[in-house]
Amino acid sequence: MSGLWLKFLALLSMMVDHTGMALFPQIQSLRLVGRLAFPLYGFLLAEGAAHTKNSNRYLGRLLLFALLSEVPFDLACRNVFVYPQAQNVFFTLFLGLAACEILKRFMQSKPVWSFAGIAVLALLAEGIQADYGAFGVMTVVAFFVCRIYPSRGTALFTVMNTGFSLLNHTMLQLAAPAAAVPILLYNGQRGRPVNRYVFYLFYPAHLLLLYLLRQWFIG
Repeated sequence: MSGLWLKFLALLSMMVDHTGMALFPQIQSLRLVGRLAFPLYGFLLAEGAAHTKNSNRYLGRLLLFALLSEVPFDLACRNVFVYPQAQNVFFTLFLGLAACEILKRFMQSKPVWSFAGIAVLALLAEGIQADYGAFGVMTVVAFFVCRIYPSRGTALFTVMNTGFSLLNHTMLQLAAPAAAVPILLYNGQRGRPVNRYVFYLFYPAHLLLLYLLRQWFIG
């Protein structure tokens, strides 16, 4: 399975999840399907961190779309334009990529400072209440550290996810390790080239569309 198919699977899972959240909150199976999305995105981001030729540009794109997505995220999730108590997942991915960059640049020469930097980023994710918080940042880090042995990465994610689910009483989240199946089927190939901005733009666009549909049909 190529990286492109993993992206499409993650996108589909996310869309099903958000459709359930915005339009059909009574149908829990939709939210269950959506648990696959974040580990897939975390794995893909770790792969991207390992292979990117321009880390600063990559970070810039994630931050730009974090800012662009915040109003659609707040409208879809909270029905308000601005909700400071929660930030969209692009902020989590931005901090996760920043953590990977710290490992790439300083792990060999300054390991203690590297761990400290990652801890600061994880705490920052909690502080701004980014989606998945510190757990989200550490998911990206886990997949990055174990990228040579994906089975170890998925095992580590499963342990972390179990703790996160129990601590937050989110039993649906226990389904997330099912993402290990497509991850372990990944063949290391990017697949057919598709403009990256299609995937970036889909996130705010589908959230805004779901908000408008909810206003139209539900009010």
